[in-house]
Amino acid sequence: MNTLLKAAAVVSLLVAVLAPVRADSSASRSGSNRATAYKIRTTDKLRISIFQEDDLSTICRVDAKGTVNLPLVGEVRIYGQTLDQAEQTIEEAYINGRFLRKPEVTVAVEEYAAREVSIQGQVKSPGRYPLPVESSMSVVDLVTRAGGFTDTAQGTAVRVTRIQPDGSTKVITLDVESLIKGKSDAKTNEDNNALILEPDDIVYVPERII
Repeated sequence: MNTLLKAAAVVSLLVAVLAPVRADSSASRSGSNRATAYKIRTTDKLRISIFQEDDLSTICRVDAKGTVNLPLVGEVRIYGQTLDQAEQTIEEAYINGRFLRKPEVTVAVEEYAAREVSIQGQVKSPGRYPLPVESSMSVVDLVTRAGGFTDTAQGTAVRVTRIQPDGSTKVITLDVESLIKGKSDAKTNEDNNALILEPDDIVYVPERII
């Protein structure tokens, strides 16, 4: 009986010791505190590390094509991806190329590219505004920072022009005025994700036709 009790105590001790290690590993991968909202941009400077593969680890910039040039696998496109997504993409490149069986890749931003949006038209302070690096800014936030609408603004038809990763242009129309006033029936032609600005977005507030 004493032997069984001692064995149970040893098992309990091992579980207590190993559980935090597994939790830390999971947390570092899922990145609850990482900049998961951050999407990689061109000219970002990245540190790409592969566990126990120092010769393959590198520091590089994302080029104009949205790719990084990595040892053995060459160009890998990671533009527009979160850090976690980029890690998975790079791991798959090494696996698919049969260079590594189970690579563990870590991607970190060494230097952020300039992140700005512009707002034009009927706001009190039109111009370019920086985006926060590791948090988001909505169209409502930008209009507020730009001093709000002028008296002649048509705030129900604010247009956001966005360059897609493939180079195409997308125009999103938003009823920002109703959102600012807190109206629950504000109409947009997109879901709420359209309200979150991305680098190089151009916001235009038209003049109201009287």
